[in-house]
Amino acid sequence: MFVINRYTEEKQREWNLFVAKSKNGTFLFDRNYMDYHKVRFCDYSLMIYKDDKLYALFPANEDNGTLVTHGGLTYGGLITNIYSRADDILILFKELNIYLKQNNIHNVIYKAIPWIYHRIPSEEDLYALFKECSANLIKRDISSVIIPRRPLKWSRDRKYGVKKANANNIIVGQSDDFKSFWRVLTDNLQDKYGVAPVHSFEEILLLKSRFPHNILLYTATIDDEVLGGTVLYVTPQVIHSQYISASKMGKKLRVIDAVYDRILNYDFVDYPYFDFGKSTECGGHILNESLIYQKEGFGGRGVCYDTYEWKL
Repeated sequence: MFVINRYTEEKQREWNLFVAKSKNGTFLFDRNYMDYHKVRFCDYSLMIYKDDKLYALFPANEDNGTLVTHGGLTYGGLITNIYSRADDILILFKELNIYLKQNNIHNVIYKAIPWIYHRIPSEEDLYALFKECSANLIKRDISSVIIPRRPLKWSRDRKYGVKKANANNIIVGQSDDFKSFWRVLTDNLQDKYGVAPVHSFEEILLLKSRFPHNILLYTATIDDEVLGGTVLYVTPQVIHSQYISASKMGKKLRVIDAVYDRILNYDFVDYPYFDFGKSTECGGHILNESLIYQKEGFGGRGVCYDTYEWKL
């Protein structure tokens, strides 16, 4: 019923057009985003056709016989059009498993796209994972999400932070000063966790140049010094905080509270969802309580990012 082909660069335009019109794809699946770090992954993305028309995409990479959807992305999974139906998706996964087994893939790690990113309900894949793949849930992270049109009250601590930042004449707004923010971010991550940002400074500039309307930086400054901010990923349904960071002075002056006051109460009040991102570590087994406390103080509540695995 379905024809399954490996993605090649000659198919880039067809792939990207499908993502743009899909019911659950975001710019993270555009090849201009996916391929910025292609040297780190062995791409094994699939294009799935029905009746000679592109029906679905399966962004993935291969690692020693394991297929991952996708190791370089926050979420992955099957991308479909508005005409996809549950019975077809069941057949698709049955045929996909046969194809993968024939090509020496032994197991699949599937990072499902959280429902808040769906333009149209798109969880047929999760049913197929249960029915056709007997997949096991192996990882569950919790993120904190706000519905801006129906916000919860902010905690007293967050309200106090906004007042303190305003009293110190903190200026908040969109910025192109990624260099200063990346310095704050890098120093903060190094001091606190001993790690570097997932994206290097050069990589985030490259992605910003490719997706100028999807990647935004908000900063908090005083006397033109960047004290903190956040990098936002803008998708059709969700504004996602990809990075959040403040310097020691920025934390003292509560600049992050002021940044989110601007974003949530002024600039994006009509957006469907705002996603603060995950507050879990070690595959979801450890909850960073101080981090989620801050996010819940803005009114964020839980949405899960799930990862499944099945053997072939």
